[in-house]
Amino acid sequence: MSFVKLEQQGHVGVVTISRPEALNALNSQVLSDLDEVMTAVEKNDEIYVVILTGDGRSFVAGADIGEMKGFSSIDGKNFGVHGGQVFLKVENLSKPVIAAVNGFALGGGCELAMSCDIRLASEKAKFGQPEVGLGITPGFGGTQRLPRIVGISKAMELILTAKVIKAEEAKAIGLVSEVYPPEELMPKAMELAEAICANAQIAVRESKRCIRMGMQTDINTGSAFEAEAFGVCCGTEDKNEGMGAFLEKRSEKHFTGR
Repeated sequence: MSFVKLEQQGHVGVVTISRPEALNALNSQVLSDLDEVMTAVEKNDEIYVVILTGDGRSFVAGADIGEMKGFSSIDGKNFGVHGGQVFLKVENLSKPVIAAVNGFALGGGCELAMSCDIRLASEKAKFGQPEVGLGITPGFGGTQRLPRIVGISKAMELILTAKVIKAEEAKAIGLVSEVYPPEELMPKAMELAEAICANAQIAVRESKRCIRMGMQTDINTGSAFEAEAFGVCCGTEDKNEGMGAFLEKRSEKHFTGR
């Protein structure tokens, strides 16, 4: 039985972490299941955008403490490498990934949300990196992504105090883009996904690639990535369609992904 479900709705793939009896905690099997689903999503040309969410009242409550309790140093490093590689796969997916954070996003759950491109939250969502209170560090990228997203000072504060914050504070510090009532979260995530799906997908993916690569390098190198991507898009049929629609003053566009 897989702990990660994939449902396709039009051109949107909805990926749900489903281990509700453990608040969707990440153990080795959940990580392997997520890895497998992300591989399937990447290969599916009919999926343009992904929404990642959790089953029940939790997004992901964290890594599975019951599994980690008996870890040696070597076990811990291997577990961190495993989770880190899976989260990098989410981050580097060619297609945009929207986190619809419906509840607890603590530890590994916060790290998973941060590996997504856009984060939306329910009013009931809570975020935090509580690892130092358990005698460990964040292990799936928290020390790397959180300062890049919210700045070093706030990341230091959250990680070193193990503080848990509510959705509105997460929005105030830039950890999430929007906060919605629980019943509106998935419809709003779907609305956003469909807005992205309506655009030229080569341009969407090249834009994501440029942003992701640019965040890891200097602006001169990043500008070179962007120029290359701009050139790629100028050679597409979708560029001709999009610019043709603009010049002809027609609202409908017929992008083909070519």
